[in-house]
Amino acid sequence: MTLTVYDKSDILPNRKIKAIMKKKYPSKISYGLLSFIFFVFYAPIIPSFLRAEINSEIIGFIAFESFVFALIVFLFLKTEYVIDKTQLVIKCGFFSYKSIDIEKTKEISKTKSIQSSPAPSFDRIEIKYGKFDEMIISPQNKFSFVKDLVKINPSIKNNLSE
Repeated sequence: MTLTVYDKSDILPNRKIKAIMKKKYPSKISYGLLSFIFFVFYAPIIPSFLRAEINSEIIGFIAFESFVFALIVFLFLKTEYVIDKTQLVIKCGFFSYKSIDIEKTKEISKTKSIQSSPAPSFDRIEIKYGKFDEMIISPQNKFSFVKDLVKINPSIKNNLSE
């Protein structure tokens, strides 16, 4: 009995074989931004406490604000970026964004944009992909993250410097 071993290039001679990779990157969190949001939420209540004007209406308002603030903290803590084969999946709590095809990614740059995005930090990067699309994110280890993207698509223009 003979055992024949085939090389992958024999089976799929005209296709590139890419490493199958699934890697999660947690988002970097700006606690200064979270503190600012906390201040914006609770500063209007301080005068009521100082004047001892606590009533059921204010308690209801505080309960509602606390629920919304807890939701924001949850979204901050549960934002992650997953490289799954050739797709970049962006999750923000229980929300998911449309996946980005890494092979259509053109450029990655540092940005100071304060545009709303799944990036709970001011240390952000901008990913340009497709024809005119862009996404702003803030992975905790952005250099390792970008290295993994470039491994999948070497034609990505990497404008980040360590």
